[in-house]
Amino acid sequence: MSRLQLAIDVSNLEESVDFYTRMFDTPPAKVRPGYANFAIADPPLKLVLFEDTSGGGTLNHLGVETETGAEVVAAEARLSAAGLETTGVGDAMCCYADKTETWLSGPDDTRWEWYVKTGDNEQFENIDVDMDASTSCCS
Repeated sequence: MSRLQLAIDVSNLEESVDFYTRMFDTPPAKVRPGYANFAIADPPLKLVLFEDTSGGGTLNHLGVETETGAEVVAAEARLSAAGLETTGVGDAMCCYADKTETWLSGPDDTRWEWYVKTGDNEQFENIDVDMDASTSCCS
């Protein structure tokens, strides 16, 4: 089962974590400096918060979290066959997770990530393991 991901920039992480914990009646799954994420069951949503003290309240990116790498590969093949340009499927470390992912840009430069989390790590900044260096992660 896949779920949508909503990644937003917030000006105050602590305040935002409190708000979304109460709003969705779900505590965060992970909190790190400048970062928090929620795995919300109802509605099925992966909510990711990035602290941006210079001005929050903006969309960082959208995504689809899948359960397997095969689903990422299938999504990338379908997107490419539909004529949409992707980064290709690759492994990356960012946002405190190891991932297999592909990225694409929608209208108005809306960034979309199709991914599966394969593990945890302490790396926030993007490190492309086997993707083109021009791809970007969370910010």
